[in-house]
Amino acid sequence: MKPLTIGQVARRAAIGIETVRFYERQGLIEEPARKESGYRQYPEDVIARLRFIKRAKELGFSLKEIKELLGLRVDPDTTCREIKRQAEAKIADIEGRIQALQRIKNALLQLTAVCRGHGPTSECPILDALDEEPR
Repeated sequence: MKPLTIGQVARRAAIGIETVRFYERQGLIEEPARKESGYRQYPEDVIARLRFIKRAKELGFSLKEIKELLGLRVDPDTTCREIKRQAEAKIADIEGRIQALQRIKNALLQLTAVCRGHGPTSECPILDALDEEPR
């Protein structure tokens, strides 16, 4: 297999060059060999790893969690159950964030319902509510 440049890797993985460098610094991909000129030379298999990282990020996994998943993937003692637990923990985290966002939405709906939308800002119920001390 012919080594790939960082530009080729970025294009084929559909990410930016700086993202490739960032993942390298974070230890998500190995630092590649370099030519005498200093240019990075990536193996072909790094593209699959970058796509894995990208898909995991799209599903809401943090870089720390992705690093753990990548580590579990190569650990011969890891079972599918452990990976499922990771995914279930992510689902619970997402559900918690959805509930928090729903509470925020409901509070904003209440505030906008009492605002007439005209008049001076000194009489704005939204601003008044933001000035209040939390209960």
